[in-house]
Amino acid sequence: MTAVVAERDEPTGALVRPYAVTRGRTRPRLDIALEALVETTARGRNAFARDSVGQGREQQYIASLCDGRLQSLAEIAARMQLPLGVARVLIADMATEGLVAVYEPTSFDSNDSVGTELLERVLSGLRRL
Repeated sequence: MTAVVAERDEPTGALVRPYAVTRGRTRPRLDIALEALVETTARGRNAFARDSVGQGREQQYIASLCDGRLQSLAEIAARMQLPLGVARVLIADMATEGLVAVYEPTSFDSNDSVGTELLERVLSGLRRL
């Protein structure tokens, strides 16, 4: 049985195994938080505008998805219908090559309390859902 994939569909279909997308790698080069925000860099826009060789469809999709707007690692994985680990490996590779910028969330020390500003932003985001 052959699956037909329309152009608008995500780059990975049900027949593509996650390990094939990452070439068998399961550990990312960088530790990226689930809620980290990803944005395509100018270098990434230029690389994918030239249809650079060596970049897969998944990387092109991530670059287009994050071009001009921030997307969290979790959002990217969900939109691409990929396991989080696979999306993390792909994004870490792209960040290492300078194709995307990764903005990690602010960390709090165990003695610090979570600020009301952060809680208000979370609440606002939940209301928009």
